[in-house]
Amino acid sequence: MSTADTTQATRVEPIPAVAGTQPRRRGLGRHGSWVLAGVVLGVAVLVGVVTGPAGLTPGAILTELAGSLPGVNLDSGLSATQQAILLQIRLPRVVLGVLVGATLAVAGATYQGVFRNPLADPYLLGVSAGAGLGATIALTQGGSIGAFGVPLLAFAGGLAAVAATYALGATVGGHRSATVIVLAGVAVAAFFSAIQTFVQQFFDDSLQAVYSWMLGRLSTNGWSDIVMILPYVALSWAVVLLHRRTLDVLAVGDVEAASLGVDVPRVRLLLVLAATLGTTAVVAVSGLIGFVGIVVPHAVRLVFGTSHRALLPLSMLLGAAFLVLTDTAARMVVAPAELPIGVVTALVGAPFFLVVLRRNRAIS
Repeated sequence: MSTADTTQATRVEPIPAVAGTQPRRRGLGRHGSWVLAGVVLGVAVLVGVVTGPAGLTPGAILTELAGSLPGVNLDSGLSATQQAILLQIRLPRVVLGVLVGATLAVAGATYQGVFRNPLADPYLLGVSAGAGLGATIALTQGGSIGAFGVPLLAFAGGLAAVAATYALGATVGGHRSATVIVLAGVAVAAFFSAIQTFVQQFFDDSLQAVYSWMLGRLSTNGWSDIVMILPYVALSWAVVLLHRRTLDVLAVGDVEAASLGVDVPRVRLLLVLAATLGTTAVVAVSGLIGFVGIVVPHAVRLVFGTSHRALLPLSMLLGAAFLVLTDTAARMVVAPAELPIGVVTALVGAPFFLVVLRRNRAIS
């Protein structure tokens, strides 16, 4: 998300989403909504695994996966090469897409709830700029940093940016004002982006690798990337989901939430750190993939309602499905070449962002 777009997000608009203040939408009901979202995710995963030039059929894939279970002995008819493609290339990529999409979507919903800002996304506090700087430093140094240099420095850069945002915001009362923290995030993102540009000028031979990472990709080295980020993602999801009712309370305002016994600064900091931890972890291996944190939560609100008790888990399921399908499109549109997935999400997300912006201006 660009600095110009982020600046548009600095106006904090209350999201009319408080459990109990609006009638529950009729239709599938909460459990039916989760089942529907789960079916959508299942279809997306199957499409992602099946799509490709190797000629893997859904029946053969399901048989192979079932035969991989302990105590099950089934012959899928796949050759050794096809099995390797399925188990070491396609399946890890789809699983990584599930983790990245779910994390970016739930982080976006969390930021929007914490800051009561419908245009907030996971990069609001400078995460993308910090991760981009860390990845740029690693990529310009080549192999001298090691195989895990890019994800480690991207992870560290994202966390450093958020720490700088909160430190800057605290100097002017940011621990009490969500608006000040947002503005501090814009300033920190601009500063880190400037340093990144400065570094790139001295290592122009690495520009292609840097821009490839910044546009996002889900290519993996087997299961190693998934194993590396899974603990951070799981911790982030657990903290956010445990506070989904608290987010409904925060939606009424800081003063009202405090009168109900919520320690607003502590809860805001905890949720921001949890969402940022998950975001930096997935960004470290996927690069910068924008707009997922805006498109998915808003789509969920429009269809299923605004309570965070349903919004967060549904955003996770549909965010995972969204990214798996966009990655499949990125692989197929210009096959045998491959589009950066960030290009596809931007083509979908940028118009959606403008619609949300106009809608909130009309409401205000």
